Amino acid sequence: MFRLDGRVAIVTGSGSIRGIGRTIALTLAEQGAKVVVADLNIEGIQDTVNAIQEAGGEALGVELNVTSKESNEAMVEKVLQAYGRIDILVNNAGISQKVTVADMSLEDITRVFNVNMFGLFLCTQAVLQPMKEQKYGRIINLSSVSAKRGGGVFGGPHYSASKAAVLGFAKNLAREVALDGITVNSVAPGLVNTDIWKSLPEEQAQSVIAGIPMGRPGETKEITAAIAFLASEEASYITGEEIDINGGSHMD
Repeated sequence: MFRLDGRVAIVTGSGSIRGIGRTIALTLAEQGAKVVVADLNIEGIQDTVNAIQEAGGEALGVELNVTSKESNEAMVEKVLQAYGRIDILVNNAGISQKVTVADMSLEDITRVFNVNMFGLFLCTQAVLQPMKEQKYGRIINLSSVSAKRGGGVFGGPHYSASKAAVLGFAKNLAREVALDGITVNSVAPGLVNTDIWKSLPEEQAQSVIAGIPMGRPGETKEITAAIAFLASEEASYITGEEIDINGGSHMD
């Protein structure tokens, strides 16, 4: 189940080792997808491509600035030239900043929204035409538990707001493109065992853990398994939804 053989998947922000993008790329490749590793970090792109190829998968590295319309369009053109189609987009690229509303500047909130929401929009817009032409597509967005509970893990109010915007955007888009054979869904991870989490001071880390009924951070594979499912044929009748993966720290 959940095989992605013959599918072409773009994963933004998959050149970094700090978040879950690299694991997403590896997981989709394990399921048979040809993975486009898209990131600003050229060295990180190559590291992810190498990891996929060493595991027997197929990958293409593309430098991408998600905040640039031209960069997104150029990436899509490269992917179409290489593979002739785009089946899956995982909007994973994102940034955060720990700051209060009182201390936040307009530049702070603009910078976070430029990547987390406007960049996601530009990348999504760039893949829509080829997906519509082939009458097939899977768009999966990375939101956050912070969008639903109002922070409390990483980042400031602008991070929570940008990730909440992702959820509203995804639901509206899901309605727009449903008859084109395209599904649009989101995952909202809670605390995940990445380098970002490991950099927290011990006292803060324990405070966060105390708010998780399962008493531990999630593992990246526990997030990427849900993404692989949403990217698969088995999820063909799911659209406009979000999956909370947070160990019980937030329950709708």
